[in-house]
Amino acid sequence: MTGSEVSPSFRLAYVPGVTPTKWVRIWNERLPDVPLTLVQVSAAEACDVLRSGGADAGFLRLPVDGTDLSAIPLYTETTVVVIPKDHVVTAVDEVSAADLADDIVLHPLDDTLEWERRPGLPALERPATTEDAIELVAAGVGLLVVPQSLARLYHRKDLTYRTVADAPESRVALSWPQDATTDLVEDFIGIVRGRTVNSSRGRRPAPAPAQSKPKRSDTGDTRRKSSSTAGKSAGKSVGKSPRSGSGGSGGSGGAKGGRRGKPRRRS
Repeated sequence: MTGSEVSPSFRLAYVPGVTPTKWVRIWNERLPDVPLTLVQVSAAEACDVLRSGGADAGFLRLPVDGTDLSAIPLYTETTVVVIPKDHVVTAVDEVSAADLADDIVLHPLDDTLEWERRPGLPALERPATTEDAIELVAAGVGLLVVPQSLARLYHRKDLTYRTVADAPESRVALSWPQDATTDLVEDFIGIVRGRTVNSSRGRRPAPAPAQSKPKRSDTGDTRRKSSSTAGKSAGKSVGKSPRSGSGGSGGSGGAKGGRRGKPRRRS
């Protein structure tokens, strides 16, 4: 291998709460010669990692900062409020933002939920990360509204969560730099979008096996010819009577050729 030949590889960033396992498995099945490396990043730094070349593509939460990154929305997450297990909200299955009006609701710096008006009372300081905010909820400092995947990721035995019906929802997207849409990025886009290996839109469709042109079976022609010959023979047999020596024609000829004389009158 020369110095200019570099083995291909693919780096995939993902933010907390996203589970890329399914897509990584498909990648390994389809491109076993191209290793995929996972790069875990915080929600706040995800866009900068893509811009700096720290990853070829990444799963992040919308909105994407700037116009130099392409993004394909994948799915929308339910929004929940994380609460201590002895909180009054645990008595119901679902709450509204108004139900949290009297509680301190933490607002971490890596929060991606877009509120027109945030619920609850603001805390004196903003936690640096969602994980830090979870610790504050466990300490009884306040509540936290997050995508459900984050509530599951940072699950604690002393905490639980409930759905917030009228809260904004978080959307997860696949993103990559527009000016770095490589062939490997196209391959991964195809996997995420559910394209099959043989899809016409895929970059690397599996070659179809060469197939020789099927030969016409002679059996059908032979049967048709045999049937046609048999029909003609049957027609000849019906239209013309076969000649035989002493059978029909001999008897018939004798009847025509011989004359019977009139009986002689006896005297």
